[in-house]
Amino acid sequence: METIFTEKHELRNARTELFAGELVEPFERPSRAQFVIDRVREVGLGAVSVPDDYGMEPVLAVHDAAFVKFLQTAWDDWAATGAKGEAIPTCWPARRMSARVPNHIDGKLGYYALASETSISPGTWEAAYAAAQTGLTGAQRILGGARAVFSLCRPPGHHAAQDMYGGYCFLNNAAIAAQHLREHGVERVAILDVDFHHGNGTQDIFYNRADVYFASIHGDPMEAFPHFLGHREETGQGAGEGYSVNYPLPPGTPFDIWRSALADALDRISRFAPQVLIVSLGVDTFEADPISFFRLKSDDFTTYGADIAALGLPTLFMMEGGYAIKEIGENTVNVLTGFESRD
Repeated sequence: METIFTEKHELRNARTELFAGELVEPFERPSRAQFVIDRVREVGLGAVSVPDDYGMEPVLAVHDAAFVKFLQTAWDDWAATGAKGEAIPTCWPARRMSARVPNHIDGKLGYYALASETSISPGTWEAAYAAAQTGLTGAQRILGGARAVFSLCRPPGHHAAQDMYGGYCFLNNAAIAAQHLREHGVERVAILDVDFHHGNGTQDIFYNRADVYFASIHGDPMEAFPHFLGHREETGQGAGEGYSVNYPLPPGTPFDIWRSALADALDRISRFAPQVLIVSLGVDTFEADPISFFRLKSDDFTTYGADIAALGLPTLFMMEGGYAIKEIGENTVNVLTGFESRD
């Protein structure tokens, strides 16, 4: 299996994250990708290639142009104020407040942010753009006939909505790849999100559409970030009714319960009959992940990789979460080798 990867991810190297009332070293940091690519090379998974550049058009096919412009200029606008720290939003257009986009960067941060943990730092836009191109290159490989590809995207993307960032995500890599596939002849795409956290941005982008099926298995939003999407009754709207499915699971969920949800999701995806499957691959379901509460063990990732392969679909794996521990490399590659063992 080919891996698409770029060292440009290192340009996203924020120093601060708001966590438990403190500014701490971010859980989403460059070592995450290094652990994964080291394991890819250690097991000889396959070729490692740098991404091609498909430009801004695929990004703007998914994201609001004003939002993208904000991401491109946010750090420079922030630095121009003389601020000493990284850019963190401090106010939002909360209920019964105006939803106009302010002129000042403080207001813009709040308008476009969905959460306050994710600071904007130098190089954030460049790394986010490179991550989107990493996903697009994987999608193009699938269009070229590849059976499976791993796009090692960093920063991740599934929390980014059409015009919002947060949860360590700036551009929605999976959504951009899915839209690219649709615009290049793939009639139906399914996105399976196995990250611990709900893929709220991906759901939001495709919620009114019947051509992209979205399934997410995640921590119950009553207990876990992002809190305000991912409930079981969210099944799509308008033309998209019935094309989203959510599996919110409680703290302490073991693999057998998680795998039962996966089996149901795979069955629904099979009935949707997509030509391509995108897997938003977050391995923060691991029992020792520092900010999650599921109980999957390393061998379980191999098992469910084989479960996904049983669908028999061309599959693009795209890196999402899994934080700050070396096992992220083992667990990620276990999914991919499990897939290849069954494929």
